Amino acid sequence: QVQLVESGGGLVQPGGSLKLSCTASGEIYSIITMRWFRQAPGKERVFIAGIANSGDTNYSEFVEGRCTISRDHAQRTVYLQMNTLSPEDTAKYYCNADIIRRPDFGWESFWGQGTQVTVYS
Repeated sequence: QVQLVESGGGLVQPGGSLKLSCTASGEIYSIITMRWFRQAPGKERVFIAGIANSGDTNYSEFVEGRCTISRDHAQRTVYLQMNTLSPEDTAKYYCNADIIRRPDFGWESFWGQGTQVTVYS
């Protein structure tokens, strides 16, 4: 009844850019925080960026200044603009959100199924 759906992944050459999107839908009263993670084959999932309801952002040192996270509250969507991509950025990118489903409920954490980003030359 709550789902996160990522989009925007694909194939890109080194130095290129991509903008990922993640839209939440279903039984949602409020979204507290939305985040992006990534996982390369044979590796653990790692944090990339997050944005709180206040608008405060947090970035992993892995992406330095190459990524920008933003959101559209009305559309329940979080974006990740990625620039100057390198082969090291190749991974499946996952959306994560802390969501309150009802006004009297606490928050729960939800995950999308991921979108693949492949950087190649």
